[in-house]
Amino acid sequence: MATTPRYTIPGLTPDQGAEVGAILQDRLNALNDLALTLKHVHWNVVGRNFIAVHEMLDPQIDAVRIMVDDVAERMATMGVPPLGTPGVIVEQRTWEDYSLARATTQEHLGALDIVYTGVISDHRKAQDTTAELDPVTEDMLIGQLAELEKFHWFVRAHLENAGGELSTAGAGGERDAADQAGAANDLNT
Repeated sequence: MATTPRYTIPGLTPDQGAEVGAILQDRLNALNDLALTLKHVHWNVVGRNFIAVHEMLDPQIDAVRIMVDDVAERMATMGVPPLGTPGVIVEQRTWEDYSLARATTQEHLGALDIVYTGVISDHRKAQDTTAELDPVTEDMLIGQLAELEKFHWFVRAHLENAGGELSTAGAGGERDAADQAGAANDLNT
């Protein structure tokens, strides 16, 4: 959706800057959505291990907000205006809105497993696509991937049994993963 900028960074043509900008706009939308989703979970998580999950999410939210700012500033550096309004996120996203409201820690963590899987998978595609166009953008995305993957591990550690199996294995989506994680937790209590 990015328009061709009048200028971009040295070494890229304006068309290449627009291409990288469009990739980054998608990542900006996803990261803004992730930050809001994590805060929503932070407010709506209940049950066993409430405080652990509630407090685990704050540093993730802070880190994702920094990622949002880094992506937006990279776009601006390239001469592409970053669009960060809620309407743009809703209009341009290719994923469904987070569907859980008040739910148990395991249900939210199960759903977040799917959310993180989607964000990370799309971030990897963006990193791969920018590898030849703009190594600086690729490097930024690689750094973000390292943090996102660590946060995903934190979530999955709550969903894993002693045998290394995830309670969300084979889930067909966010709601299915939440149900599977909740049911597995009920069996273990």
